[in-house]
Amino acid sequence: MTYTGIYTQIKRNNRKSILLIIAFPALILALLFAIILVFNYNPEQENINWAQVEQYFYQSAPIAITITAIWFLIAYTTHSSIINSATHSKSLSRKDNKMVYNLTENLCMQMGMQMPKLRIIEDEALNAFASGLNEKTFTVTLTRGIINKLDRDELEGVIAHELMHIKNRDVRLLIISIVFVGIFSLLAQIAFRSVLYGGLRGGGRKNNGGMVIVMILVLVAYFISQLFRFALSRKREYMADAGAAELTKNPRALASALRKISGNSHLSKLDSEDVKEMFIDNYPDEKNEGLGFLGGMDRWFATHPPIKKRIEVLDQF
Repeated sequence: MTYTGIYTQIKRNNRKSILLIIAFPALILALLFAIILVFNYNPEQENINWAQVEQYFYQSAPIAITITAIWFLIAYTTHSSIINSATHSKSLSRKDNKMVYNLTENLCMQMGMQMPKLRIIEDEALNAFASGLNEKTFTVTLTRGIINKLDRDELEGVIAHELMHIKNRDVRLLIISIVFVGIFSLLAQIAFRSVLYGGLRGGGRKNNGGMVIVMILVLVAYFISQLFRFALSRKREYMADAGAAELTKNPRALASALRKISGNSHLSKLDSEDVKEMFIDNYPDEKNEGLGFLGGMDRWFATHPPIKKRIEVLDQF
């Protein structure tokens, strides 16, 4: 994959951010309309009162959008504290690690960008990620393992990769997708529990049947939202790799870092899949190829491309 340039990628990601902000609410409205349709279908007369459906939809849509907007704003503004809490990271200053601080500072000067905050996770796994929505919150977080086990050039490549995510606006794009997918995940859980407890309490056949259809609709919407998310994830890693190689003029160092990271990136105290998606590596363990869900088919839904393929691309520079 040929690197298309920082500013071209920024423009593309800005457009994608706008499209995402439009696409996810549109999906929510489509789901709302479908649910209203289900509960206004009369199986005895085999018809739908379209006037009533439209009336309920126009009444419910502003409420649904308002709730979604509030949810989005809360998650959007509190994501940094949530991520820091989930990863148990702490601030990393110049006096804590002069080499890491200087590498980051020098790369930022080359890129003409403000230096982000630095944080560290006390874990021997080899991993790193970038987070934040603006210059006040941009952060690069590294594990203790990746700092200790990579040499200077390899670490520079990893830091450059994370800075590229910030420069390219990948971080903002990813957070938007994570927030909206979280909304559909919550709706899916609510629908499932409604069907489960409704059935246990012996609700009417019509209500139970309607809730089953609603649950299916919510699951379909959740799956579509995941497709939006996966469509963004893999390519951004290739782009950040290529940008880092161009910035450092040392693609072999980043390739070497990725070889060391492969199979050694799993953090022992991190269970959040949303946060894992932000790391430099979140591909299923390549040492256990063929294992897992449906014999490895879960790799089709991985948020990251295989490290082997990423190294092959870097070797082409």
